[in-house]
Amino acid sequence: MIGMDKHGMQETAKALVARGKGILAADESSPTIEKRFKTIGVSSTEENRRTYRNLLFTTPGLGSYISGVILFDETLRQVGADGRTFAEVLKEQGIIPGIKVDKGTKPLAGFPGDKITEGLDGLRERFAEYSKLGAQFSKWRAVFTVAPNIPSANCIDSNAEALGRFAALSQEAGLVPIVEPEVLMDDDQPIEPHLAVTEAALNAVFQALQRHHVQLEAMLLKPNMVVPGKGCLQQVGNEQIADATLTCMLRHVPAAVPGIVFLSGGQSDIAATERLNEINRRGNAPWQLSFSYGRALQAPALSAWKGRAENMAAAQAALEQRARCNSAARSGSYTSDMERA
Repeated sequence: MIGMDKHGMQETAKALVARGKGILAADESSPTIEKRFKTIGVSSTEENRRTYRNLLFTTPGLGSYISGVILFDETLRQVGADGRTFAEVLKEQGIIPGIKVDKGTKPLAGFPGDKITEGLDGLRERFAEYSKLGAQFSKWRAVFTVAPNIPSANCIDSNAEALGRFAALSQEAGLVPIVEPEVLMDDDQPIEPHLAVTEAALNAVFQALQRHHVQLEAMLLKPNMVVPGKGCLQQVGNEQIADATLTCMLRHVPAAVPGIVFLSGGQSDIAATERLNEINRRGNAPWQLSFSYGRALQAPALSAWKGRAENMAAAQAALEQRARCNSAARSGSYTSDMERA
C-alpha cells in the first residue's frame, strides 16, 4: 500500500462529498485547455496554464464550497506563484488534490461510432508516482454516444471492465477512485434512450467493480444526469430530469457508495446548478448527491480573466459565486436570486 489504507480511503471518500461541498474538475487535457483559451484569445503556453490554475486554486474561501480538485498530470507537477506545489496550495485551503489518470478515448476497433478509453498500461507505476506527488484520489472517464444501435454491448462491457481495473489499481495504491461513465448529450435523441443507455452502463460498471473486488465504500461515482440530447426537439423540464436521474441511480447504484458527484457534461453553468438543486430537493437518497463540474464551474471565471493579471480578482469572484451556488444546490436551497448576489 503506497497511499491510504482502507479506512483512510473511506474517510477521504466521505470528505469529498461532505455536506455543502463538491469537486472542481480542473483536469483538462492540453488540447481541451487550448480550446478553452482560444475562446478568450489566450495562447495555451505552460506559463499561461500555470497562471490560470494558480488563479483558480488560490481563490479566497474556495475551500468552503470545494472539497477536492481533479488535476491533470502537468498541473500536479507544477508550482504556484509562491513556489509551493499546487497540491500544497490546495491542501492549505483544506481541499483534497486528485488526479485524472486515463489517456483519453479512441475509436473502438470493429465498432464504428463507439469509443474506448485507454491508459491502463503502466497505471500501477503512475499511481505510485501520483501518490508521492500528493494526490489522494483519482479519476477515469469512459464515454458512451447515444445513436441508433450505439453504444454496442461490447462498448459498454469493454469500458466497464476498464473502469473496474482502474478502480482496483487505484485502491491498491491507496487512492480513492472516482468512476466516471459518461453518456454524452451531443446528439438529437430524446431522454428515453439516454435513460436506457445510462442504466445499461451503470449496470455493467457495478458488475465489473464487483468482479475486481473494489470496495464500494471507498469510491465515488461520477455519472451524467439523465437529459435529452442537445439537438433534441423534445426538451424536458428540470423536474423530469431530476426524476429520471434519481430513478436511474436508485435502480443501479448500491447504497454502500458514499456519494454520487454528477458531471455537467456540456450543460450551461446555471442549468447544471438548477438540476442538481432539483435532484436534492427530492431528498431521501442513500448517498450524498454532489457535483464534479469542470466548465460549469470555470466558464464565468475564464471569461472574466481573459488572460490579464488585473482581472484576477474578478475571475476569482466569479468562481466563488458559482461554487457557492452549487454548494446551495447540494441541499436543495439554491434560488435564482443567488445569481444576482
